[in-house]
Amino acid sequence: MSKAVAVLGTFQTPFKTYHSQHTFAEQAQLAAAGALHDAGMTPDDIDAIVFSLAPTHFMGVADADRWSIDGIFGAGKPILRVHTGGATGGSAVQTAYNLVHSGLYRSVLIVGAERIAETPDAQHVLNLIFDVFYERDMPLSTNTGVALWATGYLHRYGFTQEDMARVVVRARRNALKNPNAHLKGDITIADVMASPMISYPLKLFDICPRSSGSAAMVVGNMDMAKRFCARPAFINGVASRTTTYWIGDRMTPSTDSDFIDFELAGIVGDACKRQAGITDPLKQIQVTEFYDPYSIMTPVQLERLGFCGPGTAYRLERDGYWNVEGGAVAVNPSGGTLCTNPIAVTGLVRAIDASKQVMGRAGTMQVPDVKNALSSAVGGITQFYNCTIFGDEPIAL
Repeated sequence: MSKAVAVLGTFQTPFKTYHSQHTFAEQAQLAAAGALHDAGMTPDDIDAIVFSLAPTHFMGVADADRWSIDGIFGAGKPILRVHTGGATGGSAVQTAYNLVHSGLYRSVLIVGAERIAETPDAQHVLNLIFDVFYERDMPLSTNTGVALWATGYLHRYGFTQEDMARVVVRARRNALKNPNAHLKGDITIADVMASPMISYPLKLFDICPRSSGSAAMVVGNMDMAKRFCARPAFINGVASRTTTYWIGDRMTPSTDSDFIDFELAGIVGDACKRQAGITDPLKQIQVTEFYDPYSIMTPVQLERLGFCGPGTAYRLERDGYWNVEGGAVAVNPSGGTLCTNPIAVTGLVRAIDASKQVMGRAGTMQVPDVKNALSSAVGGITQFYNCTIFGDEPIAL
């Protein structure tokens, strides 16, 4: 019996700062109903649900998944909530994959929503992950933590803030073709450089927005794929790893490559590629959808996942190597997380955008002849990392 797991349908709302016309539960319902409609399925065709939900402090409602169960057709079905910070959406996809791959269920609905802008200070909420005694009073935050990372990387490899800006320019340009993207526009390096400094070397445009919206995906086994989807995307590779909570332990002289070069991503990428039968990602993978809420995170993932050597991705960016048109690999045709970051479902959106490229259903963002696409998700200042590879054919497992 085939253990193949396929993406059968997807849905995502447009993302923006506020969705005042809907409650959180209504947003989740929109996504669930949209994904079922896309797959040509009804709630009775779904065996289980995975709810993608990061911190709920943003909206002031604890455990908002409970509030949403009736709206997402979950009453009477098994439901799992997944939460790994920013990596949550990717973890939710891999959880659903395992539930189907194990043979426990025929089909699983992955759904989630985000209302991050409902708090006046999302950064304060995010900073609560840091240790009270050792880290929070520094003050360490997601922005300052990533700024330390960026400073170390630029110093190690001799790049500049302008090199970071090129990533933002490409992302915003790609997002012009994405009807759901939060930020988009034909901007220049000078525009990025002129944006306010947040935490050196990160400027405002180097950092993602706070996005609200919802997303959903339906995955199923081969029997369900034959029934409901003429051209599915098969989940051929999944991998995830976690590193220590203590950022300082990743920045000592003997471990700084773990932090600056993001070695965790390399370990995960190797495992994911091995499962998917990918030996040369530059030749075998046509599209990537990286979780990149900061402009430093795109090149590091390209390097650690084997698309280029250490310290070379920014140089190749200058040559248009990662462009959708004329590039070697289409990096984030959607604009990526730099343009849209609804934390609870960002990794899910990355997976949706990657899988739709394989299904040939990416609309104006479609890259020609996509055989394999990769998505990633990152959480907890790189404490959590996962990677998923989608293919147009199932592989033998």
